Amino acid sequence: MPEFRQNKATKEWVILTPERGKRPVDFVKNLPPRKPLPAYKDDCPFCPKNEHLTLEPIYTYPSPDRWQVRVVPNKYAALQPSLATTRSWVGSFLSAKGFGIAEVVIEHPRHDNTPALMTVDEVTQVLKAYRQRQIEISKNEKINLVTIFRNHGARAGTSLEHPHSQIIATPIVPPHVRYPMEQALQYYDQFGRCVYCEMVEEELRQEERIIIDSQNFAAFCPFASRSPFECRIYPKMHKASFILIDDEEIVELASVLRETLARLYFGLNNPDYNYIIRSATIGDHDTRHLHWYMVIIPKIATPAGFEIGSGIYINTTSPEEAARFLREVEIK
Repeated sequence: MPEFRQNKATKEWVILTPERGKRPVDFVKNLPPRKPLPAYKDDCPFCPKNEHLTLEPIYTYPSPDRWQVRVVPNKYAALQPSLATTRSWVGSFLSAKGFGIAEVVIEHPRHDNTPALMTVDEVTQVLKAYRQRQIEISKNEKINLVTIFRNHGARAGTSLEHPHSQIIATPIVPPHVRYPMEQALQYYDQFGRCVYCEMVEEELRQEERIIIDSQNFAAFCPFASRSPFECRIYPKMHKASFILIDDEEIVELASVLRETLARLYFGLNNPDYNYIIRSATIGDHDTRHLHWYMVIIPKIATPAGFEIGSGIYINTTSPEEAARFLREVEIK
């Protein structure tokens, strides 16, 4: 029987139609086989010995000459840090120069690696690079939003195979980001509590959609998942911004993130996916109504006309079934 479900934080609706869907193993059958990657490619700009093909690094760990993680400005960025942020009118239309900061986080020296197969320490260093760059970028008074994301595979929008993620910072906070923040503020004003804290507590109480329950983090397929196998990782302690995570927590997050991605990797045959860190806007790091989190969206379903037209997503796999499947995956 189809069912409407509402996202408690954003008030968005989804439709679950599991009777129309496929079993989790059926998704694997329809995925094209992946071609094995080499450990090194001569023409890859992110491989060691090819550092001259990128711009000068902004951040390296542990050292520039023997790096494990390397952050460089995006050579082909859509936004430029040298432009002004002044808005101007084009007739009755509003416009602004394309100011922004775009960086690439090269996550590992090996061309054929991926976070699902990295060590916890290697994933930790990637997360530490995210945190450090978000802290530094946030000092720019022109920046209001820092978005950290990873595209894995062609369907997720990546054009380079080497393991990498991106950071894009903008002066504009778009409605897509602002609207959930406004909903969270209204909820706090009405009930005096962070709606995301309540969501996490309820998911932990119901248990059936939980994938990983660690000391400080919960990974689960949310009650109102918009697509099959959508996963989210929330800190249990209220923190509005990712930059507030401490060193001990970042190691734990690395373990939870690696395991979640590994369950997707082995359970769904290394699917394409996007992950995003949702964090408070600049200057809102200590607010009581916002709560940072990570969302992972495997690209195994395509939004069609109804989803695009209505904004109501149809999910053919229940989050309960998806979470149960992922919990049972054998990680190699």
